[in-house]
Amino acid sequence: MLPVINIGPFALPLPALLIILGLWLAMLTLDKEAGRRDLSANTLNNLLVIGLIVGIAGARLGYVLRHLEVYRDALLDILALNAHALSLGDGLLFGLLAALIYAQHKELPLWPTLDALAPGLGLFFVFVGLSHLASGDAYGAPISLPWSLEIWGTERHPSQVYEIMAALLVFWVIHRTKSAPMFQGFLILAFAALSAASRVFLEAFRGDSEIVLGGLRSMQLGGLFVLLLSFIGMHLLAQNNPGTKLNR
Repeated sequence: MLPVINIGPFALPLPALLIILGLWLAMLTLDKEAGRRDLSANTLNNLLVIGLIVGIAGARLGYVLRHLEVYRDALLDILALNAHALSLGDGLLFGLLAALIYAQHKELPLWPTLDALAPGLGLFFVFVGLSHLASGDAYGAPISLPWSLEIWGTERHPSQVYEIMAALLVFWVIHRTKSAPMFQGFLILAFAALSAASRVFLEAFRGDSEIVLGGLRSMQLGGLFVLLLSFIGMHLLAQNNPGTKLNR
């Protein structure tokens, strides 16, 4: 773990810097993908930024609403920047809704827009894994292995390393697939399916998973649901859309 790097008198939060770097690289990737699909790079970048900002605000609001008793006597703490006090599910919901509203306002074509976002999202999640490794978040279950990491005083599965490797694999597959003949919508659905499948696998090694229904992991259930929806979406789109080949 390396949560802070010291540069002279400044102490910089490395996890946040990695997220910012990942977002910047994702936006560069999005510029290239927008050009390949005759979409406005500026509009797509705005879409990404709006979704991210609203998503973070929604994640914070969702967490606060779930823990009102903690903030009832300290309302200003609601505004405190704390990466641990976020609700991922609420953030995704709010971010997606904001992005969809903006996309509709700009009359962006749905599937080409989502396909353009897929490679950048794949790259961004590599940096999310790196930020978890730097901060110690998303830590693994206790185990003694030659490759175990000591986190919070206990030898654990290096789940953050597994996460980085899985994200790199997903990004590589999406990068290799993006120029192949495909129907519109395939790329984003392939990204969703691969990411969901990796989440189902990775949760088995986590030590901080939310357990529901007598032993099942909530993120695994969510991953299986997204995987099912992705396959259904691919099947329906394949039946209703002719394949197209994009310029390399």
